[in-house]
Amino acid sequence: MSFSIPPATWALILANTAVYIVQGATGDVLLLNFALWPLGSSAAVGIDGADFHIWQLVTYSFLHGGWLHLFLNMFALFMFGSEIERVFGPQRYLTYYFVSVLAAAITQLLIANATGSYYPTVGASGGIFGLLLAYGVLFPRRTIMLLFPPIPMPAWLFVMVYAGIELYLGVTGTQAGVAHFAHLGGMLGGALMLRYWRRRSPYRR
Repeated sequence: MSFSIPPATWALILANTAVYIVQGATGDVLLLNFALWPLGSSAAVGIDGADFHIWQLVTYSFLHGGWLHLFLNMFALFMFGSEIERVFGPQRYLTYYFVSVLAAAITQLLIANATGSYYPTVGASGGIFGLLLAYGVLFPRRTIMLLFPPIPMPAWLFVMVYAGIELYLGVTGTQAGVAHFAHLGGMLGGALMLRYWRRRSPYRR
């Protein structure tokens, strides 16, 4: 794996980091306006201005819930996104990433509506999970090491295990505060995009 960062991945890392710095300096202003709020949140939680707006389908992905949240997402973006961008090229890569972000947001809104949850969603994880899926498809035999427990496995198996864990955690409600179904939505968006491109010579730059 090369440790150089291609331009679109580098731009995403810089943008996310810059927004996090502004987020820390402005308090709840960005959260109120640019996090992904479920429909009817303002009345439900009693916070004036906590309403859904169409731009939140993308802007939520640039906000994060803490420096560790940011670091883990940006590290994954570097690890998986760099490789994917080298295959797709910058334009297709960004299209794929933001389709995953959108799919994750729509999935989260549907789940929030079904469960009556009115908490905002932030983070690049929807896009990251889309990239993780693409990595498993494009480099299925690459070895990936789990952080805990430290078990090496091929990328295709890593993706399947991770998706299974996310589904289990989402269904059981374990690890509250994490948008597990949004992660799965990002993977679904990525899968649909790959399927669409495969019919149209997808990897030409």
